[in-house]
Amino acid sequence: MNEIIIKEATAADAALIADLSRQTFYDSFAADNTKADMDKFLNETFTREKLIEEVGASGNTFLLAYDGNEAVAYVRLRDATDAKLLIYGSAIEIARIYAVQTSIGKGVGSALMQRCIDIARQRDAKVIWLGVWEKNYKAISFYTKWGFEQFGNHVFMLGDDAQTDLLMKKVL
Repeated sequence: MNEIIIKEATAADAALIADLSRQTFYDSFAADNTKADMDKFLNETFTREKLIEEVGASGNTFLLAYDGNEAVAYVRLRDATDAKLLIYGSAIEIARIYAVQTSIGKGVGSALMQRCIDIARQRDAKVIWLGVWEKNYKAISFYTKWGFEQFGNHVFMLGDDAQTDLLMKKVL
């Protein structure tokens, strides 16, 4: 793997991010969910068009991680207004952090996480937080190593399947 380069995405990257979003989501979760639920989610909620619209939308920041010339991971940061977090002051949500399967375990996630924390601090956020599927043990372990702690949970609808996401935060 080459040196990981992280760039802030622009509107010109919207289609790339949409395609990377759908690919990494499918690769991460298809094996553990039904085809019907995955298809419904990808075709109704996580459409290419909706994902393209998010890039450049107010309150969103997207980062792309490159290995050489290949985009291998991305992050969507979002200004957070969750009432449970307002006791800390301002907050930033890591709404998505995904990598292509072949780059997992090679430092891409750590490079992106460090950049997310740096951005949150630059914006004077007091907490950074995220939601993670309760059955995504690898990701939970990764976030725990970065100092995130569970503070709640919420329901995430994957097609017709109501799943539980753990809410995790790191006070900065």
